Amino acid sequence: MSEAKQLPKRQEVPVELTWDLTKIFADEAAFEAKVKALSEELLNVEQVKGSLGQGASELLKAVDYVLDIYRKAEVVYVYAHLKNDEDTANTTNQALYARASSLITKVSEAVSWFEPELLQLSDSQIAAYFAEEPKLQLYRHFIEQIISERAHVLPAEQEALLAGASEIFGSSADTFAVMNNADLKFPIVKNEAGEDVQLTHGVYGQLLESTDRSVREKAFKALYSVYHQFRNTFASTLSTHVKGHNFKAKVRGYDSARAAALSSNHIPEDVYDTLVLVVNQYLPLLHRYVELRKELLGLEQLHMYDLYTPLLAEAPIKFTYEEAKAKALEALKPLGEEYLEIVKKAFDERWIDVVENQGKRSGAYSSGAYDTQPYILLNWHDRLDELYTLVHEMGHSVHSYFTRHTQPYVYGDYSIFLAEIASTTNENLLTSYLLETETDPKVRAYIINHYLDGFKGTIFRQTQFAEFEHFIHTEDAKGNPLTSDYLSRFYGELNAKYYGPIVLNDEEIKDEWSRIPHFYYNYYVYQYATGFSAASALAKHIAEGDVQALENYLTYLKSGSSDYPIEVMKKAGVDMTQPTYIEDAMEIFALRLDELEQLVEELR
Repeated sequence: MSEAKQLPKRQEVPVELTWDLTKIFADEAAFEAKVKALSEELLNVEQVKGSLGQGASELLKAVDYVLDIYRKAEVVYVYAHLKNDEDTANTTNQALYARASSLITKVSEAVSWFEPELLQLSDSQIAAYFAEEPKLQLYRHFIEQIISERAHVLPAEQEALLAGASEIFGSSADTFAVMNNADLKFPIVKNEAGEDVQLTHGVYGQLLESTDRSVREKAFKALYSVYHQFRNTFASTLSTHVKGHNFKAKVRGYDSARAAALSSNHIPEDVYDTLVLVVNQYLPLLHRYVELRKELLGLEQLHMYDLYTPLLAEAPIKFTYEEAKAKALEALKPLGEEYLEIVKKAFDERWIDVVENQGKRSGAYSSGAYDTQPYILLNWHDRLDELYTLVHEMGHSVHSYFTRHTQPYVYGDYSIFLAEIASTTNENLLTSYLLETETDPKVRAYIINHYLDGFKGTIFRQTQFAEFEHFIHTEDAKGNPLTSDYLSRFYGELNAKYYGPIVLNDEEIKDEWSRIPHFYYNYYVYQYATGFSAASALAKHIAEGDVQALENYLTYLKSGSSDYPIEVMKKAGVDMTQPTYIEDAMEIFALRLDELEQLVEELR
């Protein structure tokens, strides 16, 4: 028997394919020095605590202190979490991350008095401060955001207690992450060549796209056999996490955990409900697509593990990482030279950690702080999907770069609600570019298939996740225990509704909830769907060369948190309080489905 292929160890990965974290801290000693200095700065909090009622200059001094502490703490945390994600089994990295997490908790606890104390000031007193101290104008939107939450901020002592318990509230998510990325051991399976390969998160995604059905089926069943084995543990961690959301919402006086989660960005709950309503209305489109998939694959029964393999046999198009970099630069040309220069910096200055190694965090993301590069984590395989992942995460990183180089620190971030628009606009531009440049009917059909699958995964699937996320929060609020059987039963029914009667609702898929990291976030997933829908409209105008649309888009990328997300998007030309942008996205899906059906007829 041939030896199973193994992932490289971290130290075996070529340096040029790793991110350069020495730009943050040259070594661990520099990290430790920053941690020590920041810990000492926390002792100065007593100099500003209790001073907000003493005048405008004191308020300015306190705001500067609080923001400066957070700014420095973010750098420490980002470095530690990036190091940890390089190899989650590395105990040195684990210790760095634990120390950084503890420091973040101490920072939150040390400055937890600020918002309650600010809210003790009357509106007239705050207005007088603004008139008295011109430098406070910079912080007007920041302060007004806090004041708008006046009814939900607790007395200082209670805020301190909540801040001090933040590690406890996040412990179940941390436990899930350790199990999912480091402790779970998946079986050895066969690839298409009949070789033994170690099943990992990254390899699973690759095998599920295999044109060999037996490879897909065995990988699917092997992966879920592991999650099924630990389903009760995962039900416990997820349930505990949800209870934390509901508890904090209750003590802060919100009607629900969803209301609490959306209020921080002033997102109306109607945006969430409208998404679910409109997507459910268009489920027949998804059912039509999966029916086409069943027909083209020539299957008597369509299983869940058949939903990711290309419809047209072997992929007629794939890219190495170097080829993907070149394609990304071409696809993103409509965004202008200013945008492309930042993309080139990302490639040339090692912002990107490219390949999968033993212990590396699964998936992909963009992460950084105001004073670091916006780093990108990938787990690269030579597939079209990886090219899409590259431009997706590049969208986040360029958004971060623009924001941090345009806005002051206080507004140098942006909400997740806005984030997914930047990333999926890039995906839509890539699709448009590929369809403009590829003339081979097989390649075009493959690209459209990929687009439809991406749409399915980003709008239909993430809305399905959003329904599940809201269900588990509302059920827990009612006092219903979130047991593994209860979660799996509902998830199975929800999955059947979304994919329709054409897809066999495999027993294994009922446990899919147990392996989704995003369920440990806080009402996060719906924003993928709203973001992709908004991006469809933006990308269409930009790809068509609409100069004003591009200018509006770049303004959005540079706005950060200087205004509420809904207002930022209105300035960019999309009103997300209305269902129109989702309906427009569905129209594009329908048109491309039409084209795929026509191409299939031509290829027969």
